[in-house]
Amino acid sequence: MIKKTILTITTVGMLLAALATFVTPLNAELQKPGEEFTVRVMTYNACRGGTYFGQPLSQSAKMIELAKADIVGLQEIGANVPELAKLLGWNHGGPFLTRYEIVEHVKGMGKRPWDGIKVKLPSGQHAYAFNAHLPSGPNQAYQLMGLTGGYRSYPKIDTEEEAIAGAKKTRGKYISRLLKLIKSFAVTEAPIFVVGDFNEPSHLDWTEAAAKAVLHPMKVAFPTSLMMAEAGFTDSYRTIHPDEVAKPGLTWSPVYEPAHPDHHLMRIDFVYFKGKGVKVNDSKIIGEDKEHADIVVSPYPSDHRAVVTTFTLAK
Repeated sequence: MIKKTILTITTVGMLLAALATFVTPLNAELQKPGEEFTVRVMTYNACRGGTYFGQPLSQSAKMIELAKADIVGLQEIGANVPELAKLLGWNHGGPFLTRYEIVEHVKGMGKRPWDGIKVKLPSGQHAYAFNAHLPSGPNQAYQLMGLTGGYRSYPKIDTEEEAIAGAKKTRGKYISRLLKLIKSFAVTEAPIFVVGDFNEPSHLDWTEAAAKAVLHPMKVAFPTSLMMAEAGFTDSYRTIHPDEVAKPGLTWSPVYEPAHPDHHLMRIDFVYFKGKGVKVNDSKIIGEDKEHADIVVSPYPSDHRAVVTTFTLAK
């Protein structure tokens, strides 16, 4: 009887030890560091309050819901931020809407006082978002093509060098102020997102390949996107869609045809990012139809297509 009991105990012990061999790695897998959290960041120029084209503000709320966005930076929204936030049941701070708690809101100085927010994610992490709306004119892309935009006339220019110099003069000081605000407010290794209507194309779009495909008149190393890159930021749309000819990602403008005599179609709305452990899953255009957008909202309420990017953040 004693021998049998000892044998049973020994057998149970062996079984538990064997079971532990299988259970321990499983627990390690469930609790491993580096588990990821998803966040969707969107930029949306709402065009004069979001109702200019006769659509109710609820159409902009529908856009945001279809995009499944978590943080939205708005341009040209005016005084309609609180109402749009109410429609969504979200928090708001400056030109930002978010389903997350806003821990802090900061505003820069100067003629274009850029806004930034610090949010607390459900994962417990903090992330930062900044909103930009750079001057629209002179627009060097239009000047190169001799276009007026239907409402403004600036001297024609003919070279890449003139375009770069003009862009620096038009937007250089503003993007410098934004980068200074980011540096003073955000924690360096935290997830940082910069969204906005930059009113200037990217050097990643106006390439030799794009010029050969007759998407643009020539190669231009536009300086604002280069300044963002030099500051450590990455263009999320081009990360997922590196071929600027196959996927131009045009955000300007859904209200003009490609052959319009006064306008040139291009990508001027961006979602930039940087930070330790931040990865891009996908980046989509929100617009008026399947030909021009990944997410369709009809009737479309703005003269800019929106961009939403899905990120994963390492915990």
